[in-house]
Amino acid sequence: MADSEMSSRELWTILLGRSALREPAQIEEELDRNWERLLQGLCYYKTPSSSAAEKLKADKGVAQPLKDFGLRISKLLGLDQQQSVQILQCYLQEDYRGTRNTLKDVLQDERPSQALLLKIADYYYEERVCHLRCVLLLLTYFQDERHPYRVEYSNCVNKLEKDLVNNYQKQFETLFKAESPTWETHGNLMTERQVSRWFLQCLREQSLLLEILFLYYAYFEMGPGDLLSFTKMFKEQGFGLRQTNRHLVDKSMDALVDRIGYFSCLILVEGMDIDFLHKCALEDRTEQHQFSNTPAISREMDQMLLTFGDIPHHGPVLLAWVLLRHTLSPDESSPVIRRIGNTSLQLGVFQYLTTMLQGLGGTGNNCTASTARMCIYGLLSFVITSFEEETLGSQQHLINAACEVLSAPSLAELFWETKPTMGLGMILDSAMGMFPHKTGMLLQLLTALLSDKSTAKKVYIFLDKMSFYTEVYKTKPNDVISRDDETLWRRQAPKLLYPLGLGQTNLRMPQGVLGQVAVGEQGYVVRWDYSYSAWILFTCEIEMLLHVVSTADVILHCERVKPILDLVHKMISTDWTVSDCLLPLTSRIYMLLQRLTSVINPPVDVIASCANCLIVLAARMPGKVWSSLHHTGFLPFASSPLTNMAQSISAEGMKAGNYGNLLVLIEQPRGEYAVTIAFLRLVTTLVKGQLGSTQDKGLIPCVLLVLKEMLPTYHKWRYNTHGVRERIGCLILELVHAILNLSPEGEASGSTPTLQSLCIYSLANTEAGQAVVNIMGVGVDTIDVVLAAQPSSGGSEGPGQILIQTVKLAFSVTNNVIRLKPPSSAVSPLEQALTQHGGHGSNLIAVLAKYIYHKHDPALPRLAIQLLKRLATVAPMSVYACLGGDAAAIRDAFLTRLQSRTEDMRIKVMILEFLTVAVETQPGLIELFLNLEVKDGAEGSKEFLLGEWSCLQVVLDLIDSRQQGKYWCPPQLHRAALAFLHALWQDRRDSAISVLRTKERFWENLTTPLFGTLPAPSDITEPCVLETCAFVMKIIGLEIYYVVSGSLERSLKDALQKFSSGRRYEYWSQYVKSLVVHVAETEEEEGVHSFSETQMVISAWRMLLILSTSHSDVMQLKEDSARLKLFMDVLDGTKAALLVPMSVPCLRLGSMMATLLLILLKQWRSVVATAPDVLAPLSLILESVLQADQQLMESTKAKVFSALISALQIQGLNGGEISQLPQLLLCVCETVQDEALALIDSTRHAAQVRDIPDDKDSMETDAVRSFQKDQRDGVCVLALHLAKELCRADEDGEHWVLVMRKIPALHSILSALELSLRSKQNLYFTEAALHLLLTLARTPQGAAAVAGAGVIQSICLPLLSVYEVPSNGASQGFSRKSQDAPCWPGVYRLSMSLMEILLKTLRYNFINEALDFVGVHQERILQCLNAVRTVQSLVCLDEADHTVGFLLQLSSFCKEWQFHLPHLLRDVQINLCYLCQTCTYLLHSRNMLHHYLQAKNGEALPSGPRAQRDPQTPSKAAAEGGGGEREEAEQKALLAVQCSLLKILSKTLATLQHFTPDCCQIILDQCMDLAEYRTLFVLSFTTSAFDADVAPSFGTLLATINVALSMLGEVEKKEPASLSVASLASSEETQALKSLLMFTMENCFYVLISQAVRCLKDPSIAPRDKQRLKQELGSELSTLLSSLSRHFRRGAPSSPASSLLPSPQPPGAKASHEGQEPFIQLVQAFVRHIQR
Repeated sequence: MADSEMSSRELWTILLGRSALREPAQIEEELDRNWERLLQGLCYYKTPSSSAAEKLKADKGVAQPLKDFGLRISKLLGLDQQQSVQILQCYLQEDYRGTRNTLKDVLQDERPSQALLLKIADYYYEERVCHLRCVLLLLTYFQDERHPYRVEYSNCVNKLEKDLVNNYQKQFETLFKAESPTWETHGNLMTERQVSRWFLQCLREQSLLLEILFLYYAYFEMGPGDLLSFTKMFKEQGFGLRQTNRHLVDKSMDALVDRIGYFSCLILVEGMDIDFLHKCALEDRTEQHQFSNTPAISREMDQMLLTFGDIPHHGPVLLAWVLLRHTLSPDESSPVIRRIGNTSLQLGVFQYLTTMLQGLGGTGNNCTASTARMCIYGLLSFVITSFEEETLGSQQHLINAACEVLSAPSLAELFWETKPTMGLGMILDSAMGMFPHKTGMLLQLLTALLSDKSTAKKVYIFLDKMSFYTEVYKTKPNDVISRDDETLWRRQAPKLLYPLGLGQTNLRMPQGVLGQVAVGEQGYVVRWDYSYSAWILFTCEIEMLLHVVSTADVILHCERVKPILDLVHKMISTDWTVSDCLLPLTSRIYMLLQRLTSVINPPVDVIASCANCLIVLAARMPGKVWSSLHHTGFLPFASSPLTNMAQSISAEGMKAGNYGNLLVLIEQPRGEYAVTIAFLRLVTTLVKGQLGSTQDKGLIPCVLLVLKEMLPTYHKWRYNTHGVRERIGCLILELVHAILNLSPEGEASGSTPTLQSLCIYSLANTEAGQAVVNIMGVGVDTIDVVLAAQPSSGGSEGPGQILIQTVKLAFSVTNNVIRLKPPSSAVSPLEQALTQHGGHGSNLIAVLAKYIYHKHDPALPRLAIQLLKRLATVAPMSVYACLGGDAAAIRDAFLTRLQSRTEDMRIKVMILEFLTVAVETQPGLIELFLNLEVKDGAEGSKEFLLGEWSCLQVVLDLIDSRQQGKYWCPPQLHRAALAFLHALWQDRRDSAISVLRTKERFWENLTTPLFGTLPAPSDITEPCVLETCAFVMKIIGLEIYYVVSGSLERSLKDALQKFSSGRRYEYWSQYVKSLVVHVAETEEEEGVHSFSETQMVISAWRMLLILSTSHSDVMQLKEDSARLKLFMDVLDGTKAALLVPMSVPCLRLGSMMATLLLILLKQWRSVVATAPDVLAPLSLILESVLQADQQLMESTKAKVFSALISALQIQGLNGGEISQLPQLLLCVCETVQDEALALIDSTRHAAQVRDIPDDKDSMETDAVRSFQKDQRDGVCVLALHLAKELCRADEDGEHWVLVMRKIPALHSILSALELSLRSKQNLYFTEAALHLLLTLARTPQGAAAVAGAGVIQSICLPLLSVYEVPSNGASQGFSRKSQDAPCWPGVYRLSMSLMEILLKTLRYNFINEALDFVGVHQERILQCLNAVRTVQSLVCLDEADHTVGFLLQLSSFCKEWQFHLPHLLRDVQINLCYLCQTCTYLLHSRNMLHHYLQAKNGEALPSGPRAQRDPQTPSKAAAEGGGGEREEAEQKALLAVQCSLLKILSKTLATLQHFTPDCCQIILDQCMDLAEYRTLFVLSFTTSAFDADVAPSFGTLLATINVALSMLGEVEKKEPASLSVASLASSEETQALKSLLMFTMENCFYVLISQAVRCLKDPSIAPRDKQRLKQELGSELSTLLSSLSRHFRRGAPSSPASSLLPSPQPPGAKASHEGQEPFIQLVQAFVRHIQR
């Protein structure tokens, strides 16, 4: 009660096993602590005393207001002052519905304090009842072998034993003699109503005390003296009817008064020990009975019992005493016995026994009722054995009593074991004597005798072998002959016993059968000696009823058939194996149902019996029952097929069937609902039978009748019997619940509604849903009132229990409707009703939350919270607002139950789950529960403290490592607490997190689970342990991710250090791998019982590892050896999971592991480089994945391809891995082929579905990405990239050639490529395919294969679709996009490169295709060469570079080109000369180029370091806002453009070199045909101008040499200040740049010399011009030579010409000693030549 005493209710909950204390040792400990209190009984509660008042006054531990209020309680209840305060404290802890803050006001204010006093009075009364219930519980189960705590209960009962009876007897006397309280003695609150409440409690306690005494004496013997004292006591009290305060008895108390009478009677009968007496009489040792030698007591009892006879309760006592006296001393007191016996019979003792046993309730788990039946069984057996049946009154009353007795478990078995000539067997014998003239009594008795399979067999055989057939004749029939004395008749002719029956359904009594005759009031009663099976007779009876169904005899026949149906029902529900033998009966039930329901005044009870039989049949063979029942017209049906939901809901075309008519016309007016109850159970059974979609459709009309006509209105119907309304409500919800729990197989079958969808729609949108809401709205107070009004002490079948069950079903149904409801934007009426705000806390949310106060059934608050959790997730409302003023009190109640160490664990888990959901969806509510207070300090400070009522305190206690393993913190609760913390971190509740992270030992406690050793995956019994670890990992991950490493708590860093140094990374890596392997191994057998938990751990571990790649310092994962172990474990795990391709769980885990593998491959490159061979396992994985379900594996395949690409890039093909290559190539090529064909199909399909409009304005239009097939990381694209990597690795190409022969992948790729280019779709595929072709084309074999597969047909013409040459100026045709982004111009550039490489590799074998290509794309080529003048973006320059590169290769085949495309050749030559001029100018005028880049393009800078600037922004603004970083970025951009221009220039000159005569040849060969070569440059020496009108001239070439020379000089000097090319270049880049400049100069000199000689030899040029040419060139070249000489003396770079391009030098020059001498010598020779 105070800290030392727990409340009686809590003790009762613990003993019931409903608390967290469930171990036998814990129960024993509680009993040891409390047994003395139980022994005291109600005396434990003492009366007020001055000493107690003094002690209370002196107690410093109790606040003064509580003391004062305790004295008021003491006055009102007449209770010891200290105990009053204890009761107050317990009440505040368990039942108080306010907050601690409001309590002070309540205690001070008069009116609220009075209300509180009355509530405490109710609580005190409940405490007293629970106190007695504890003892009752012990006595109920202390000898029950099946009970888990039998030993503990038994030990306690042994301690209590004898003293218990004396104490409880005295308390009973005290109670029935107690004077009622008055306002004078107990204060002015003791009103009439309170007095009545006190008296009700008084009766309840009396009833419980007597029940305890009865159970006690059922197990322990009562002495004769005790019997006498009890008899006196009960006589004085009138068996409960002569209460001291009987003036206070009202109608509501009758049940309790009756109960007191029943137990008084039973105690006395049990005290006489009739069972033992019967045994003694049988064995002839009556002297051993305790009453055999107590004559004085016997005489006193005689005298007392002679005065009995005015109260029904006396009957059994008198009957038992008659037996006792008759057996022990038959001679001594026969007149007394006769008088007492007659009195007993006059009191209707057998009717009374029936009433009493029914009043004590059913025998489900009600031990008292069963014990009472055992007691009365002994009495009845002995009575029937001792006395003639005729002397005992009506046989029917005797049989009714016997049937009621036999309903107790095990008594039926006992009956069949006794001899038929003794005890109740004699009743059976006499009932059989009148069969089948009177069938009812025998069948009633046999039905009661059915209890299990063995008794069912006995009953079946008993009826199957009947030996007598009894008939009654008013007059003697003609077809018999008899003896003279008429005692024996013989049949003269055979007789059909059922005139209307046919064949099988008849009995034929043969000729010559003898019958014994007795003449009675009814006439001749003849008992024919004729053997037959009663089962055939029953079939005949049913057949007879079918014949007479529409005649007046129907009622009479129904009376005969109903017991038959009841017997059949009990028979098949007890032992299904008999059902085959009963087929003739069960198959006729359908016809019976059809006929009986269609008559004018249907016999309701027979119809209900028929339906009950069908329920049992339907449970076993639903399909058969449904198909037969469907044709009877009994159930509602649809007259037209159901097509849509609207028609179904409106019930259009549906008929109510015979049942519907019967409900409306018969049952509702009468108020009796047997058929309705059977109908509901029948439909529920059919639904649970999972019939299949067709039959389920047939059940729709039945369910619709329930939802439309019954659920909304059943509570308004008329009822004759109490409790039926609740039962019907419960059954309706059970039906709905069963439908909502159907597995949704084949549910989505078009628009026609299914049972489940109909139910969901109906509950969400019609008044059926409102009816369910009303049931949930019953509220905790109403339930408590109903429970309190129950007279019985517990039991499972009272109205309170049915109400609780109904409300629980309503919760579950609502939860499922919300869960399964199809998502829609509109709010359904059900959701509105659930979430609407009502005034004064009347809305449903508040009602649901208040179920937390319910203490009787822990499932009720749990389900209420579960529904709240669901609503908090889906409904757009604030739970906090709905709770209104009660919010804080409800919060306190939630936390009280969460803190309680004895509370049922599942409620605690549900509360935490609710709060976990609330973190994300209910900000107001979670703030209320977090209860954080701002720390006193500076204004605006953000430091928080935990409030007194903060849920965080409870959660911190639950995760405390010292609490783990204790009974109040089981693993599920620990998991729920961590889930809540994880929600706080995930939702970034900073105030709460800041309080938590600084709590002492928080990180240590949190991380404890990660340091434990988990059981092997195959031994896991509590999968939630895995989730616990997963939540810890996720919290740590979130903390590391969001908090700067420097700000992390020291304790967390220590924990991570410990994690690393304790080798926990390796442990967890190994464990996660073993989990995956376990799933992979067990999936084949039985599936995994903890799959979701395993998935969670893997997900959390994955998150930690991914974080460790970027936060390795914080996470202390730096060792390469550890990383390697982790990486290999991930690889092994992925392999284990993905090598089971038929298992969905394995594929899911494999997909998760593959993601992690891919990230680690990319992030830990150095580790992977040292790892063992990764390609082999990855290849196996790929093979397996390619066999799995393609839809599931799309993303996993992509990950595996990516991983293979990364592995190839990191590890390459090490020597031993060549063996993997052919198989891997085969897999990849198959995939590529399949994907390419699929892409072709989807692209064509898309083109048919809708014409995708091409954007004609720009070359950069991306394809409309509407297909999952073409993605940057799609399987197809990655497979192509992997194929490319493999081809690159397979240098000699021998493997892929073999594979390509097997699989025509190239053809598929080229077909898809052609289609993609034509439709301008599948950009990523197109790029990847071209990259693969490029790689293949680098080897002669590859190039030949690509060309042979028809690459030119696939690319040449279709490529026109990806660009369009606009007519209004070249610049618009060029993209200004970033160079790296995938785009169609990039595809064009790649195609150009492909042509270049094919031509370079295949030479003459490809020249025709190359010329075709250049011819088709000539406009774009010329436009591109021109465009460099206007667009200097890297993209444009890149295209020019590719174009010139291709032209360079093509220029080697000048003659062929000249033959096929002479005009184009001329145009190209001209454009190349202009291009040379443009590049030279742009390289010369750097400032101009810089200005162009800024003003014109706006994208010269890489898009990374700055925001995109509007192209019109003037450069000044940029300069002002930029600063150092911007300048550096601009310099980098400028450098990139200069390098591009230089490359273009060098390739242009190299190309022009092929279009000009060979130097040596033209100088030395006098007979050369000059007409073969055109003059490319104009005879002019002006410097190059940036103008299209100025033709390229010799001046251009000289300028080019000058620019190259000056740039070379700059590179040499490395002037950092100038905006030079060299300012940002690295040493390797500088070297390459020097070589490029030298190469440019060489080619330029070459072209210059060749062209000059060409001019000098040209007869069409005037001699004057030739002379001018010689002079100008002589002087210019001399100057250049001197500069060059100076340069070379400093050490010039070598020209790359010898390696990159066909050598421009004449062969002879190479022999020179100095590296660059031939080049200078050539120029010098030329200068000398022209100066001659």
